[in-house]
Amino acid sequence: MTIYRHQPGARLSEAVVANGLIFLAGQVPNNTDVDATAQTADVLAQIDKLLAELGSDKSRIVDTTIFLADLADYDAMNVAWDAWVPAGHTPARATVQAKLANPAWKVEIKLVAAR
Repeated sequence: MTIYRHQPGARLSEAVVANGLIFLAGQVPNNTDVDATAQTADVLAQIDKLLAELGSDKSRIVDTTIFLADLADYDAMNVAWDAWVPAGHTPARATVQAKLANPAWKVEIKLVAAR
């Protein structure tokens, strides 16, 4: 099996492709001066870009884990998510509260997509 590491760094690769699946590293917002809806939209735009670079798109996502620093932001995160996810192509999904590495991050999203 061939394994491709996309944008590899010292600690992690932004994505790994193996056996026809794309595994994205946890994606976090670039702009932390905005609310949870805007941070989520920022992360989803990054996901769109990465998936396109790897020959896939959001309609091919099979599994998603969303980490929220505060579950009080669940509805705000879903505003951006619901506007973004394609109808009829919703992936399996879990949303959990977690202490994120940067206190300014309200959301982090990790997912697996088919190539």
